[in-house]
Amino acid sequence: MAQIFPRSANQWPLFVALGALVAPAAALGGVWYYFSPRFTDVGYRPVQPVPYSHKLHAGDLRIDCRYCHASVEVSAVANVPPTQACMNCHRVVKADSPALEPVRESARTGRPVRWVRIHKIPEYAYFNHRAHVRAGVGCVSCHGHVEEMEVVQQAEPLSMGWCLDCHRDPTPHLRPVSEITNMTWKPARDPEARARQVAELRPVRPPVECTGCHR
Repeated sequence: MAQIFPRSANQWPLFVALGALVAPAAALGGVWYYFSPRFTDVGYRPVQPVPYSHKLHAGDLRIDCRYCHASVEVSAVANVPPTQACMNCHRVVKADSPALEPVRESARTGRPVRWVRIHKIPEYAYFNHRAHVRAGVGCVSCHGHVEEMEVVQQAEPLSMGWCLDCHRDPTPHLRPVSEITNMTWKPARDPEARARQVAELRPVRPPVECTGCHR
């Protein structure tokens, strides 16, 4: 009587057993990476109502971040620039540019420009922008080199694990408060000089327990 299955069928149970082991691990790894903020959120750059170039303003013209984001040092929430901050310059500079019509309309009507938010911490997590700035965490640590971005995008995942990595060892991200908005600042290479830089800052002991961010 002829065999129904080929001789190679004797190996099929082995392949099925191996697949049963490998497939869940591969699925878990795929979810871990492709469903994480590092994949889904990093690079997010929505279309804004006005084509604003940070490369031009913060990079080429060297306008300090705090000129537009004026409350970053005193508020728990970083502000978007008010229309008046834009019009201080654009009443004269490119006053007739069609791209700036939403800004001029906002100045005429008093209705704010509907900027699309890029960096956002989940509502269930507490984040105090002022505390981080006053502790000596530079803008570039969280927002990346915006002075090089024609269109601003999210540079870091802003996930819980990413935040905890910094909270457990904030030293690499600390700098003199006077250099907070200096995107090109580099820490001293000499370990002793770097230690002196950190010592000049106020003591930083960021919380790592759940209640530090989930209140």
